[in-house]
Amino acid sequence: MTAEARPAVPASPPLTERQEARRRRILHASAQLASRGGFDAVQMREVAEAAEVALGTLYRYFPSKIHLLVATMQDQLQHLHTTLRKRPPAADSAAERVAETLMRAFRALQREPHLADAMVRALTFADRSVSPEVDTVSRQTTAIILDAMGLENPTPQQLSAVRVIEHTWHSALITWLSGRASIAQVKIDIETVCRLIELTAPDRETGPGRSPEARRSPEARRSPGPQHSPGARRSPGPQSTG
Repeated sequence: MTAEARPAVPASPPLTERQEARRRRILHASAQLASRGGFDAVQMREVAEAAEVALGTLYRYFPSKIHLLVATMQDQLQHLHTTLRKRPPAADSAAERVAETLMRAFRALQREPHLADAMVRALTFADRSVSPEVDTVSRQTTAIILDAMGLENPTPQQLSAVRVIEHTWHSALITWLSGRASIAQVKIDIETVCRLIELTAPDRETGPGRSPEARRSPEARRSPGPQHSPGARRSPGPQSTG
């Protein structure tokens, strides 16, 4: 059978209550081990023992350590999203709210540097087989940013800005974890990239790529200004009599 003719993979059935509880134990065990010793401390056999599941059962839920740690990051982001909804950012502008939100997320990861390092390394090492889990992390991050912006129906330009903000945040985490950026520098970078939100606002009156006519106010565009008939001569100004 050719690749083009390959049938679609059916969606996985929803987990039962017992299966969901088992999955949560696994994710909790993964986070606990990573918090204590980082990426290398997360060994599948030890995760299975801590979660009280058989090793084969663990592999049915998560085929590899990378799958497990990326799912752990998604779980951590989900908890963060719940907290942010209870205590949303209070800044006036969307750019400031997103910057505040991402810095709160960064500080949460800062409190667990070994866990943060393990999850970010897993994202970096992830190959195509982990694409569904990576996509889930990306969607969760996008949802957090859009909530902070107060948007339900973003434009393509705004979604593009959100993607650039996500990339910058991820890069900032890597440079901080590797000791190549201070927390103060991370904050500056996040605040700078969040200004893209203002540049992509649909009601922005001026901006790059806008024509001079588009930059004029609606009232100015409707008012044609003084008109002169063809061939009309302009009245001369006062003449000197000296």
